[in-house]
Amino acid sequence: MLQALYPNLQITNLSNSDDSMVMQKAVQNELDIVDVHHAGTAMRFLTAYFAIQPKRVVTLTGSARMQERPIGILVDALRSLGADIVYLENEGFPPLLIKGKQLSISEVELKADVSSQYISALLLIAPKLKKGLSLTLDGHITSRPYINMTLSLLNQIGVSTSFKGNVVQVQPQDTINDQTVVVESDWSSVSYYYSFLAISAVDTQLEIRSFKENSIQGDSVLKDIYQDFGIASNFQADCLVLQKNNEPSKTHYEYNLVNAPDIAQTIAVTCFALGVSCSLSGLHTLKIKETDRLLALKTELEKFGANVQITDDSLYLKKRSVLNSGVFVETYNDHRMAMAFAPLCLKTDLIIKDFGVVSKSYPGFWEHLKSIGIKVSQ
Repeated sequence: MLQALYPNLQITNLSNSDDSMVMQKAVQNELDIVDVHHAGTAMRFLTAYFAIQPKRVVTLTGSARMQERPIGILVDALRSLGADIVYLENEGFPPLLIKGKQLSISEVELKADVSSQYISALLLIAPKLKKGLSLTLDGHITSRPYINMTLSLLNQIGVSTSFKGNVVQVQPQDTINDQTVVVESDWSSVSYYYSFLAISAVDTQLEIRSFKENSIQGDSVLKDIYQDFGIASNFQADCLVLQKNNEPSKTHYEYNLVNAPDIAQTIAVTCFALGVSCSLSGLHTLKIKETDRLLALKTELEKFGANVQITDDSLYLKKRSVLNSGVFVETYNDHRMAMAFAPLCLKTDLIIKDFGVVSKSYPGFWEHLKSIGIKVSQ
């Protein structure tokens, strides 16, 4: 999206995920209808992007599930800045008719506990607004790492920002210097390798490129969490080296994942495989992802013999007494369901349905599993 706003920005280590490809296609083509399919990030970022493209008229739509995922918070915010956006079917949900224009208003307020993608979508277009943007977040901020990550990207390309108290400010920046940025690899995707090592019956080591020791990705908390499961994280140049040293030291684990909800599925499956209990909280955003991830996780874990309790923002997994085999895992059009359950193959046979759904974020996942010795048949 930043490259679309500043064409002289070059990118290396760009993901080949469906989400990235959808974004790239949408901003590089003069299409009247843009279909993001299941790409929720693209839906939110593109809503903001097309809203500031003068003379562009775009219908932004997606899959049936995407049309059930709320977008009203972002649309209301953009409208308050002067955007022209109309709901074509159900109020508050895609598809959207967006008539691009120059936005002159520079102040907006959002609830502080909304999805970080609504906030990032506004911050990414902010330097292209005539007066920049002053965004006030009302209440307790639950997505601070993702906000900081977005601001750091803006700072990296030369945009001035500040984040004081509950107010985020982005200064206008019409042009930037010619430059190349390297995209850090995705900590959410590496979570599945942490899970494989934790569940593995033997001590082993994996080296994975390109990660930063001082990463500000929220999911880099994996380094700390999986220490509890005996996995050490070391850095050599741009490689993350994972080493299994010990077995889990406790029988029950508790984590507040409000800053890293995307790794909840991985942790729950890890705990189930290891035969330990866990309490995971801070998961209120999982109900509006590709599927209701809390309900999906409960349903699929229980097929294996788990005892799971969920609320609107938490999950409690009891210590297991059985582990069923030959289970067919439904993925619900959710890439993380497929990848989170994959490490369970070290404990039992399972069949993952619609396995190709991983292309949303990690197209090479199954081939990479084969390269580390996991038997995968399709």
